[in-house]
Amino acid sequence: MSFRILSAALFVLGTSLGGPSMAAPADDDTTRLNQIQVIGTHNSYHAGIAPSEAKLWQAQVPDLFRELDYRHPSLTAQLAEGVRQLELDIFADSKGGLYAHPAGPALTAKAGLPADPDFDPQHLMDKPGFKVMHVQDVDYRSVCQPLIACLGEIRAWSKAHPKHVPLFILLETKQETLKLAFPTVQPESFTSAVFDVLDQEILSVFPRREIVLPDDVRGRYATLDQAVRTKGWPSLSRTRGKVIFLMDQRKMGPVYLEGHPVLKGRVLFTNAVPGTPDAAFTEQNDTPADQITALVRQGYLVRTRTDENTVEARNNDTTKRDAMLASGAQILSTDYPAGEPAQTGFQVGFPSHGAARCNPVLKAPDCRDAMLEPPALP
Repeated sequence: MSFRILSAALFVLGTSLGGPSMAAPADDDTTRLNQIQVIGTHNSYHAGIAPSEAKLWQAQVPDLFRELDYRHPSLTAQLAEGVRQLELDIFADSKGGLYAHPAGPALTAKAGLPADPDFDPQHLMDKPGFKVMHVQDVDYRSVCQPLIACLGEIRAWSKAHPKHVPLFILLETKQETLKLAFPTVQPESFTSAVFDVLDQEILSVFPRREIVLPDDVRGRYATLDQAVRTKGWPSLSRTRGKVIFLMDQRKMGPVYLEGHPVLKGRVLFTNAVPGTPDAAFTEQNDTPADQITALVRQGYLVRTRTDENTVEARNNDTTKRDAMLASGAQILSTDYPAGEPAQTGFQVGFPSHGAARCNPVLKAPDCRDAMLEPPALP
């Protein structure tokens, strides 16, 4: 019997005999949300590029294709394998149909390549609502569509596993213009009003009671920065089974804050500069490990990347991965979680094979890895 199966079996047996549940109450009460560490996936929705388009991009833009040459299974499968942070790139589509006819199929036909499978057989792209994809016209296939359906899939898994550690959902807003040799769609801009609609879409799937909100963390403090550096984040006993929405792009923070100082009434935590009023969560993707450790000790929730653009995975270079694991960053993002290793063997996971572990920098005295979540079954 493998270690994973044995551990899971012992966990179930202990529960059935009246033993400890997924986490002992004392552990949950004394371990805070920022005192754990989880693995997340970069571009979790990424279904990869279809065969003919892959052949076309590999011939025309080989360097770009190399960066895009990865894919993930369904969000449900990733969660089942122990991923606890999911990243979704979103495009505003207020009227519907803006991204329904990407350039890729026409270009492959012009090149005499076989037609790829229809990327939208249900015509979901014709309907209004935020869409999930990487790059308009070029890299647009997703394991779920639209955003509201992706969130529904996450919530269904969450409701079926109510004792999970908090799930982190990172949203990257896309509105960039592409400068390519062929015409591409100009995305809609994200304004304060568009962000209002985004909050409403999220709340149409997840009730407020199932989300860790900025208002919850700030409490009676004047700013989020004061709250996390003084009171700290809520405990696991208050956040198990919940989700936390995070904003990826720092430049969009001021727009999201319009009319909502220190994120009052908002759903997402901004990717803030440490020390600013809305600072609770911050991304430090290219920051040295010692600087990340300093931010973690100050009380901030930090997301970083263990690998990027498939470079480390192609060379099985674990240098950055190991440094980020030791840094204390609470969220470690990778293209290659333990359930999806690269061909070279590169992967990111914890020695216990669990979905979470006690934070190596901010470990609570009563925190035990085995009581956070049991190892995922193969």
